[in-house]
Amino acid sequence: MNEERSKIHLVMGGRVKDPRGMEFVNLDKMDLVGVYPDYEAAEDAWRSKAQMTVDDAEMKYVVVHLHKLLEPDVPLEV
Repeated sequence: MNEERSKIHLVMGGRVKDPRGMEFVNLDKMDLVGVYPDYEAAEDAWRSKAQMTVDDAEMKYVVVHLHKLLEPDVPLEV
């Protein structure tokens, strides 16, 4: 049975110590943008938020592949 799995994604952002890294500071002020059913929707939300803060080098938004965290043993599709 080839069951189609949900590929949910989280978009979040916040201040980082170093713009080249992923160490977020002040976690209680993280901007949790939302959870999306596919990468395309998550990317649209990420792009919108990132564009709003383009002039602030210490603000970073990311897409987190929640499906990979929830089912780490499931092989990735190529």
